[in-house]
Amino acid sequence: MSTTALQDVAWDLEPLVDGDGPAGADRQLAEAQKRADAFAAAHAGKVAALDGAGLAAAMDELAAISELVGRAGSYASLRFSTDTADPANGALLQRVQEQGTAIETTLLFFELEWAALDDARAEELLAADGLERCRHHLRTARKYRPYLLSEPEEKVVAEKSVTGREAWTRLFSELTSALEVDLPGGEQPVALDVALARLMSPDREERRSTQEAVTAALEPGLRTRAYIFNTLLHDKAVEDRMRTFPTWLSSRNLSNEASDESVQALVEAVKDAYELPRRWYRLKARLLGIDRLADYDRMASVAEADEEVGWDAARDIVLGAYHDFSPVLGGAAEGFFAGRYIDAPVRPAKRGGAFCAYTVPSAHPYVLLNYTSRRRDVLTLAHELGHGLHAALARPRGPFEQHTPLTLAETASVFGETLVFRRLLADAATPASRLSLLAENIEGSIATVFRQVAMNQFEHAAHTARRAEGELSVQRIGELWFASQEELLGDAVAITDGYRAWWSYVPHFMATPGYVYAYAYGQLLALSVYGRYLEEGEAFVPAYVELLSAGGSQSPEDLAAIAGLDLADPGFWRAGLDLVAAQLDDAERAANEVLAAREGQATSRG
Repeated sequence: MSTTALQDVAWDLEPLVDGDGPAGADRQLAEAQKRADAFAAAHAGKVAALDGAGLAAAMDELAAISELVGRAGSYASLRFSTDTADPANGALLQRVQEQGTAIETTLLFFELEWAALDDARAEELLAADGLERCRHHLRTARKYRPYLLSEPEEKVVAEKSVTGREAWTRLFSELTSALEVDLPGGEQPVALDVALARLMSPDREERRSTQEAVTAALEPGLRTRAYIFNTLLHDKAVEDRMRTFPTWLSSRNLSNEASDESVQALVEAVKDAYELPRRWYRLKARLLGIDRLADYDRMASVAEADEEVGWDAARDIVLGAYHDFSPVLGGAAEGFFAGRYIDAPVRPAKRGGAFCAYTVPSAHPYVLLNYTSRRRDVLTLAHELGHGLHAALARPRGPFEQHTPLTLAETASVFGETLVFRRLLADAATPASRLSLLAENIEGSIATVFRQVAMNQFEHAAHTARRAEGELSVQRIGELWFASQEELLGDAVAITDGYRAWWSYVPHFMATPGYVYAYAYGQLLALSVYGRYLEEGEAFVPAYVELLSAGGSQSPEDLAAIAGLDLADPGFWRAGLDLVAAQLDDAERAANEVLAAREGQATSRG
């Protein structure tokens, strides 16, 4: 495809609303509210009196209502993500959020009454037929029992979230999506994602000037974004106190079906291995011919030329890797391209980064990219399609069990990315080409495992400080960010002063506090799954497809057992980190060959 054709790789959201546009979303919400009102009239105050068949029927109706709300919500949020500057898109998103919250409030009684049942009665009901697609969900929901408020209080929390947490998160998204960077020598400003991609340039001066330009672009709205962060930090502190969660991370761990202790074990295992990224950065400094990396050098390409990959080629590479692994996955992946479920080009006011939206089980998942024709973007495509395949295969589980906890959400994406990486690596003909690929993969692991844990440590420091010190200044937040990065990078990378502001465009800190450690969890789990595939070969494929198809119908431990993994094993996280270390060993061997070849060329010229 040409660059112009890339602009046509846009998704079609109309199937979500039966081709009726915003009016379709409004219609779906109106129907959902009508059905929610009827459900409440039939069941409020009577959940304890349900028999097994009645509970199954009630869950079927809640699933139908969830589908309607989910279709409208997905349509509005995806439409907004491709053009955050359009007032109509923002108004639709707000309207959908408000109406969705009203429906949620109408139905709040059910979860509260279900949680109030005694354990024996709940287990008796859970044994009934007809709950195959929601039994795990119902059992998990009861774990929130100690932290639930009264029904009137829960309604207030839900209603106020639209003008509270959700409103601040949306404002942050609009502010960051509108960021434009004035690059040196550029004729016009570029989107933040485009500027950040230039940090991979082999030209150090270009990297340095790009970072300075990004820092300058972050500066004007920094105080506003810091205020948003402070507000959301305090909002969470208030809710945690009201619900009696013991730590700022406990609510996230509960939703991830992970104990506080197991998450801390993961964090400590990764922190104990911080020397791995430092080792890579020292090697990278040798490859770049500098004494010590600066922070703007971390993503620099070690390839002599930055390889470009057009859209057509990226599609063929990714589909080929999925097809070779499994025709089931390959066929499902093709559907994303054939059905216009991908939005690929960079556009003004489009949300940065990449993501996959599961939507709802009755609809197809969607993928958003900001494709800049870098080889890294090919791996991003593979990553997000992995999410999409997980969503697609789990659609039969229904709305309550299609999604996995966040701790397993990265399994399919990292596995798919690794399939494509191995395919590219097998085709690499020279040590330099192998080194370039290994570098990209190692840096992906650093970003997903080590950097995310460092960001978790920043969040921990920020939430702790906000609760102890009150509102945090821009300077204080910058200090906490700097300290977490310095702990990660050690003496291998010099951190510039301007980098203190770079926390301020990360959406996870605002929208999903505590989310980031799940990336490390998922990456190490996925690497272990891939390691099992290397051991078993083709015999492993059915188990992997079964794992994805199970969605969130079982606990993380039980889901991992499908792939033959034991998450309770204390050595589990170390095994995943060992795979990262093995890749680093390969990179060092390739780097030594490349450096020796350079020295030989220099000698021959001399």
